[in-house]
This record gives sequence, structure tokens and C-alpha cells, in this order.
Amino acid sequence: MMVSAAQDPRGMRFEEQTALVTGGTRGIGHAIAARLADEGAAVFLTGTDASRAEAAAEELDAGRGRVHGLALDLTDHESVKRCVAEASANGGLQILVNNAGVSRDGLLARQSADAWREVMATNLDGLHACCQAAVRPMMRARYGRIVNLSSIVGLRGNPGQTAYAASKAGILGFTKALAKELARRNITVNAVAPGLVETDMTRELPEAARSQLGSAIAMGRSGSPEEVAAAVAFLASAEASYITGAVLEVTGGLAL
Repeated sequence: MMVSAAQDPRGMRFEEQTALVTGGTRGIGHAIAARLADEGAAVFLTGTDASRAEAAAEELDAGRGRVHGLALDLTDHESVKRCVAEASANGGLQILVNNAGVSRDGLLARQSADAWREVMATNLDGLHACCQAAVRPMMRARYGRIVNLSSIVGLRGNPGQTAYAASKAGILGFTKALAKELARRNITVNAVAPGLVETDMTRELPEAARSQLGSAIAMGRSGSPEEVAAAVAFLASAEASYITGAVLEVTGGLAL
């Protein structure tokens, strides 16, 4: 049985904190933004389209005045800096969730150079830019939580997903290196690696790739965005204060 944030005995873990969630207009990012807001955070969620980001924020906010939508182009460093500055303007930035990502699937033999570059520009370059901008206010405050969304594909690989797998594996190395850089400043950096989760992106997977992932899940079902959001919220909370450089797999036993 799923437990809503309102029923969760841990209550409002993120009151007086500000979170920036990239790719928050749908799927896992939307669920993460909802979870953090339900537990008291002021949340800035991003999307590539301003009107869509604002509509997603309004839907989650429900009149509370603490969810805001921002347009963000992860391939434009100035756009990244503006978003981080806006999210940090009142009271700093305590939580950064790098969730936004793209996948351009296909066999390597037929993969274009442009498809490869697009995946890397969003999934790795964009994450790098967000972290670089966000660590500055976090370092001044000597506090921060950074959670990067990787994927089980970054650990295991998957046919037809060389670019996506490479980018998600890169996130894991980046996470561990940055965790070592920031640990003494009370800033934790962790990664969450979801398995097969019901989102628009996974529904677009080639059937062969989806079947290969699905057949290996010990629990016999795909996950929900809310289940991933719960893991992210834990790593963003004070309860995870002694966890950094970790990779939390949310896979239903896919990696066993």
C-alpha cells in the first residue's frame, strides 16, 4: 500500500527549504516535485517550455504558494544560471534534484552523431552546469543535498541504448567525485538509479529493450514515479545526513 506524504509520520521534513527539480513537468520529476512540496519545501520545477512548467507547478501547488515553474534549456549555461539564481533568491538553495534527461534509442550502427551529442548535452553537460551553479550557494551556507537521477541502464547496459547508458553511467562517476569534493562542507551528493518505471520515456522504449528489462524484475512489476520520489526525498532529508556518494537502486530487484 502506498503511503501519501500527508499520512507519512515523518511529516514536513523540508519546511523552510528550497528545492530545484529539473524536468519536473511529468513522470518521475513531477512526482519528486510533488513529494518535496507536500513535505513543506518551496519547489521550483523546470521544463523546456515555460507555459508547460507553469501549468505543472500550478497543478501541484493547489493554492499553497510554494511551487513555481521555470523554463530551462539545459544545453544553455546562461539559462541554467538564471534558474538557479531565481530558485536561490529567497533563503538560498538547499536541495537540487537533477532529473531531466533524454533518450535517443537505436542500435549503435545506425546512431547519428547528432543523437549522441544531444543525449550527452542534456544528460551530462546539463547536469554539470546545474551542479556547478548550485554548489556556490550551498557552499556559502555549508549545507546542501544534491540527488542525481541515473538509471539501472547505466549500471547494466541495455541493447539499443548506448548513448543513454553512457550518459547515465557518467552520472554515477560524476556523483561519486563531487561527493568527495563537497563532503566536508556538509553537502551530500547521491544518485538514484531507477529500473523500469512507468513513464512516457519508458513507454517509448523499443519492445525488445522493455521486455529484457521487465523479465528480470524480481518483484514481477514495473515501478511507479512515486516510489522513486520517496527514495529521492529520503536522500534529500536530514535522515540521510551520513550518506554521500551512494547509488540507491529503485528497481524491484532488477539488479539481483
